Amino acid sequence: MQPISIVGDGAATLARRLADRLDGRVAVVERDDDPNGAPESDSTRSDPAADGGVVGPAQRSGADTAVAFDADGNWRGRGSVEGFDDLLDGLAPDHDYLLAVGEPRLRVPAVLLGSDPDPERVPGTVVASATAPDGVDLGNVVADLDSAEPWITRETLVRRAEASPDADRAGAIATFTGRVRARDSPDDDRTTHLAFEKYDGVAEDRMAAIAEELAARDGVFDVRMHHRTGVIEAGEDIVFVVVLAGHRGEAFRTVEDGIDRLKDEVPIFKKEATESETFWVHRRD
Repeated sequence: MQPISIVGDGAATLARRLADRLDGRVAVVERDDDPNGAPESDSTRSDPAADGGVVGPAQRSGADTAVAFDADGNWRGRGSVEGFDDLLDGLAPDHDYLLAVGEPRLRVPAVLLGSDPDPERVPGTVVASATAPDGVDLGNVVADLDSAEPWITRETLVRRAEASPDADRAGAIATFTGRVRARDSPDDDRTTHLAFEKYDGVAEDRMAAIAEELAARDGVFDVRMHHRTGVIEAGEDIVFVVVLAGHRGEAFRTVEDGIDRLKDEVPIFKKEATESETFWVHRRD
């Protein structure tokens, strides 16, 4: 799934226009800071990513699926999510695009609107800025969005591994998921979020090389890796390693070697924010 953040006055209007230009299934997640508001659609479901399901302001979004996401982290309808990553993970398997309206925290391509658009407002790459929606070249935004890094989930990698030509010889799939640890001990300051940056191009090439080397082992048929970048909050997922193998022994060993090598060899850098300070962490995690 290709996500984009649209921030500023007129963001919802631009999201509607962009959704109409995209070729695929589109989800629009709109931050709604009005605690007294209510979903505009009566067709709510307990699963916002349900096929054909429409939650919240779908008619005004121009989307296949639309979710109003309030300041407390709840999507407006029935149910809730623990964080924005959880919502993206739920939508990713069934959508090609996600437009995050008014949500500036994600390190994804961003469009800034307003009289004085400030690129420092968002951690992601600003692909367009304008004083109003009419000033944005939608053709360029679509092209930038399609070439950007997709939102990958563990389930996405498992599905890709299961599609391996050698899947009929595999008796095991092992996975590793790294997540943001809130604290190491009860007395530590709570970590609120981590921000990851990568050496573009080099990081992807190194991960691909590691996966290829591990997949060449006897009894190992497929290895998949992905490390997210940007702002990731406490309790949310950071990194995935998926191994398809003939037996559990090869699968477990390869998963462990995969995450160890990723941490040691891939140029991805981490800044940690706690309740009291923010600092770069030199040991990759």
